Amino acid sequence: MEKKKVAVPLVCHGHSRPVVDLFYSPVTPDGYFLISASKDGNPMLRNGETGDWIGTFQGHKGAVWSCCLDTNALRAASGSADFSAKVWDALTGDELHSFEHKHIVRACAFSEDTHLLLTGGVEKILRVYDMNRPDAAPRELDKAPGNVRTVAWLHSDQTILSSCSDMGGVRLWDVRTGKIVQTLETKSPVTCAEVSQDSRFITTTDGSSVKFWDANHFGLVKSYDMPCTVESASLEPKSGSKFIVGGEDMWVHVFDFFTGEEITCNKGHHGPVHCVRFAPGGESYASGSEDGTIRIWQLSPPNADDNEAINANGKPTAGVNEVAHKIEGFHIPKEEEQQQTEGLQKR
Repeated sequence: MEKKKVAVPLVCHGHSRPVVDLFYSPVTPDGYFLISASKDGNPMLRNGETGDWIGTFQGHKGAVWSCCLDTNALRAASGSADFSAKVWDALTGDELHSFEHKHIVRACAFSEDTHLLLTGGVEKILRVYDMNRPDAAPRELDKAPGNVRTVAWLHSDQTILSSCSDMGGVRLWDVRTGKIVQTLETKSPVTCAEVSQDSRFITTTDGSSVKFWDANHFGLVKSYDMPCTVESASLEPKSGSKFIVGGEDMWVHVFDFFTGEEITCNKGHHGPVHCVRFAPGGESYASGSEDGTIRIWQLSPPNADDNEAINANGKPTAGVNEVAHKIEGFHIPKEEEQQQTEGLQKR
C-alpha cells in the first residue's frame, strides 16, 4: 500500500490568544516578512521564510484585529479593539504614531506607494491618513453602509476596496471622489478580500463560498462552494493556478484554480482557521488559527522527489542509479578529450 505523504508545517508559537490576521511583505533586499494580529493584543513580526520570531509590537490595550506592512517592510500598522490604529517602526519595534478612533478598528492597509494608511471599523467610516503629515486630520470617505471588516488598495492607489461584517458585498470606492462606484454582490458578509499580486484578481470569501473577480472589469470569474463555512482564501501569486482556503473545519485546503478540485488537505490546527496567506514567491503559505498558532506550509514538499526514490523497504531505487549515470556522463567527455589530446600528441 502506498504511504500517503503528510505535510509537516513550521509551527510558530508565541501568541496566547487566537490569530486573526496575517500579512506577508513583498520580497525586500533583506528577504520577506510575516506579521500577525492576535486577540492577545501583541502583533508579531517574523521571518517569512523560516517563521523565526523577530519582534513583538507592544502598546495596544485590546485585541488586535488587523495588521499590515508597507511595501518596503520598514513600517507596520495594526488596528485594534482599543479604538486605535498604530504605526510602528518595523526595524526597532518603536511606536511611531497612534491614530485614535471612536470605536473598534477592524482593518488597516498601507497604500502601494507607502504614503497613506487606510483604516476602517465599527464606526462605519473609512479614513485615510497621510504618513507624510501624521498630525493632520485624516481624510474621511462617504459613510460606509455597515461595520467595515476588510480594506485594501487597488489600481495603483486610485481605488479602495471594503467589505462589511453585517451585510454582503464588496464595495469599490473612487479615492478621488470618496464615493462608492461599484459593488460586487455576495449573499453573505465578505470575511476576506485579497487583491492578487499582479492586480488581476480579487479573491473573496463569504459564507461557504470562494469567489474570484476580475479586478479591472469587476466581473465574476470563478465561484466555488466549500464543504464548510470559510473565513479566508488566498491565490497563489506566481502562476495563479492554485488557491488556499481556511475555515471552520480546522483544515487548510489547497485547490486547483481552474477546476476547483482539492489538491491537498493540511490537518494540524486545533481550532477554526481564521486567516490564510501565500508567501510572495508562492512556494509556501501561512495559516493562523483559533488555537493561537501560525503554521507555515510548503506548497510542494521539497523532498517529494526524494520520497519517490525510496521503495517500500526504505532502500533507494532507480533515482540513485540515475544520479550515478548522470555523474558518469558528466566525466566521460573529459576522459575522451584527454584521450584525443594524448593521441594527437603521439602523432
